[in-house]
Amino acid sequence: MSEVNNLIFDTIDRQHRHESAHTRRTLIKTTAAGLGSMGLLGFAASDAAAQASGSSANSVETLTTVAATAEVLATIVNTVGAEKLGSQMDAVTRRNVRAAAQQEKNHYELLTSSAVGAKAATTTIYVPDVIFSNPTQLLTALVVGDQLFVNAYLLACTVFARQGTLSGSKFARYTAEIMAVESVHRALALQSLGKLGNDRAYAKFAQREAVAGLPSTGQPGLYTAPEHVAALEGLGFGFGKPGSVQGTAYEYAEVAARTPSDPDVNTLSIS
Repeated sequence: MSEVNNLIFDTIDRQHRHESAHTRRTLIKTTAAGLGSMGLLGFAASDAAAQASGSSANSVETLTTVAATAEVLATIVNTVGAEKLGSQMDAVTRRNVRAAAQQEKNHYELLTSSAVGAKAATTTIYVPDVIFSNPTQLLTALVVGDQLFVNAYLLACTVFARQGTLSGSKFARYTAEIMAVESVHRALALQSLGKLGNDRAYAKFAQREAVAGLPSTGQPGLYTAPEHVAALEGLGFGFGKPGSVQGTAYEYAEVAARTPSDPDVNTLSIS
């Protein structure tokens, strides 16, 4: 487990290298506690054993757990963001955010269905209050978060494809289909910020973030599922317990019950 933990904590230290040593230590302690409450340290321990035996540190269980938990977060942020800030957005942006909430909820339902069998580590997410302070903060968070999701689903696609089995290829396609939608979410949020939305010739995996003015600007892509958790923790989100900044707890079931549906959203199931 220590090898995986070190990878997560090195990521936090690298991402916050411009901050004080005290701040970095605080973030590391908070992340360690958060991962423990999510149960992901248990998965990390299993992954460390798998790595020692020569297999990948990105187990299917860890990848699907992180993906389902991320979709819980995304459903909450888009649903609540549209509720709190919808009146401050133009009509197109508001509709896009509401539609994204519906799609993230759909992704969560697919991942946790019998077809995939994932289970979120927690359905209680602490969202930094600053994200809902104005549309720019929300849209910036969506750009950064959706890029993390693109990265994570590309990673999962690679892992599933490497299995060389029929089920592996099917799950690889599932993750590719979800990744494509996350790319659209990112592009629309960028466009609403007044930036070029279709700015990628390829979905970004390992390359550094080229968009200026983001919390993630200049940072490279991530290679393990626990790194994605650490990155979200570094942005102040809390999983099952308070994050590193002032935030409010939201429960998925309560928020998802009021997630909107847009009549023009189509392709509602995966084939």
